[in-house]
Amino acid sequence: MRRRRLSAGAEEASEVNLTPMLDVVFIMLIFFIVTTSFIKESGVEIERPESSAASSRPDVQVLVAITPEGALWVDGEPVDIHRVGTTVAGMLSEDGSVVIQADRNAATGVLIETMDRLRDAGVDKVAVAAERSSDA
Repeated sequence: MRRRRLSAGAEEASEVNLTPMLDVVFIMLIFFIVTTSFIKESGVEIERPESSAASSRPDVQVLVAITPEGALWVDGEPVDIHRVGTTVAGMLSEDGSVVIQADRNAATGVLIETMDRLRDAGVDKVAVAAERSSDA
């Protein structure tokens, strides 16, 4: 009888309590979620032109990317150039802004036509993205 009690006590003592480990894992998860910065990307790889006067725009709501082949992407989705104005205007809020990320090898005519179609759709806050040059 005495052996049974010792063996039952030994089984209880051999269990591992996972609660403190789970607490630490959840605290680390919350820490990484809070400290992560979320960067909005256009969905395609763009090589931006350089400019010494480039400044950051933290209030960007919609990104429009123009590839070297002249294809347009709005927030990661391909869009026809004839529909870019209405698409972007439907995505913007009252005080939102648009940044056009045109590849350095993209045709200037596509950039100008995109800007014209955005202005025709009532989008007033339009900027063109550039890399800050290291010469400044």
